[in-house]
Amino acid sequence: MNLSTSAISYIARGILIALTVAAAAITVGTTAAQDASRDAGADADLPARPSDHVVLISIDGFRPDFYLDNSWPAPTIQQFATDGVKALGVRGVFPSVTYPSHTTLLTGALPIRHGIYYNSPFEPGGQTGRWYWEESLIQSETLWDAAREAGLTTASVVWPVSVGAPVDYNIPEVWYLDSEYGAIEPLRDNETPDGLLAELEREALGRLTTTNFSADYLNRDDRIGEMAAYLLETRKPNLMTVHLLGVDHFAHGEGREGLRVRKAVLAADRAVEKVREAADRAGILDRTTIIVTGDHGFVDTHTALAPNVWLTESGLMEPARDRGDWRATFFTTGGAFLHLRDRDDDAAVDEVRGILNALPSNVRKLFRIVERDELDEIGSDPNVPLALAPVRGVTTTWRADGEAVRGYGGGTHGQYPDVDDLSTGFVAWGAGVRRDVTVPQLGLEDVAPFVAALLDLDLDAPDGVVYPGMIWR
Repeated sequence: MNLSTSAISYIARGILIALTVAAAAITVGTTAAQDASRDAGADADLPARPSDHVVLISIDGFRPDFYLDNSWPAPTIQQFATDGVKALGVRGVFPSVTYPSHTTLLTGALPIRHGIYYNSPFEPGGQTGRWYWEESLIQSETLWDAAREAGLTTASVVWPVSVGAPVDYNIPEVWYLDSEYGAIEPLRDNETPDGLLAELEREALGRLTTTNFSADYLNRDDRIGEMAAYLLETRKPNLMTVHLLGVDHFAHGEGREGLRVRKAVLAADRAVEKVREAADRAGILDRTTIIVTGDHGFVDTHTALAPNVWLTESGLMEPARDRGDWRATFFTTGGAFLHLRDRDDDAAVDEVRGILNALPSNVRKLFRIVERDELDEIGSDPNVPLALAPVRGVTTTWRADGEAVRGYGGGTHGQYPDVDDLSTGFVAWGAGVRRDVTVPQLGLEDVAPFVAALLDLDLDAPDGVVYPGMIWR
């Protein structure tokens, strides 16, 4: 049996450190001169940590081609990639969706350890629509925790799983299931400290409304960039996390190459530049690091699978909102994860395997079965015995009746991260960052320990690796 892509990725990690150090060692010109200048100074002349201010910016749906291909309108991010550290790709988690990915970015832990397995928790009685909003659901130490323990200040703007987080200045990502309540009030209700959003509106934004802070328009990322810039300039936090959403939103509707995706990349780049300018205005640019990364890439899709149709036809569940009298069901989120009403119902798992293996070959070729040992390796939900990984161009849907295979358009993510298009990106620039270093591949879990090293934080990042060749001490 061939090794999975995730196994190959983990085997390769051991040689990546040597590759990265070698890339840094051959850097010439300005880098060599600056390194020599620093090395010549006494230890007392060096700062206590490589950076005093780290801004971790996630662009939802960020892809390496945005900075590797200059046809994309991202001049600031491309400058950072040229002058700092860039990765040719960043392998994600499974499922490759926003909330587990962002929690891995924040913890250096895979979902099997940090506990945020999907965007929404699986609810046996039927999905209510709630997401993993509360930071208290995270089971691993976060960068926010480590920063607070070190006595550093923190800020966060619309970061997933941040309601109630130990953050000094926090506008979390949250909404209410009652659509009548609006999109802005949930932010006010969950902000830290009270009145922060009102201050942002008064001093930087103008009054937020459902029109000027809507995911359907690029001005949402403009507002997020302005929030982050204002907080960096006025509060000077040591650690700030920022989440930009526009690229993801438009790529879902238009696919990877959509016109509005290009416009959203430009808006995200504009937000990054606002942060850089704010650090300059605040007089802290020379001690500030800006990291631009993401949670997943995107695949263009042509086909959707509804595997619960097969389970309904076999009597393992019912096509009802609460799944009826069910024994087994697939929780679909790009990939599909098998959940059991009785976790010890091995007979149901065997029956599901039999159903899948008996499908016609033209259907069976659209996905592969990911067994528990491979799910452990990639760090996925420990509560499922198996999952389905669709091939490139195929996604999964929740439907439990009708056709199991049908046409599907637009872009998506969530599939197993061995699909190249699902790689996200990573660029780091500023204080403590080597110049002109290219890393072949990172994992999402490697970002948090890199941030921790820059700020000299004591973070327990159980799955991440710090690559010394990326840091300039």
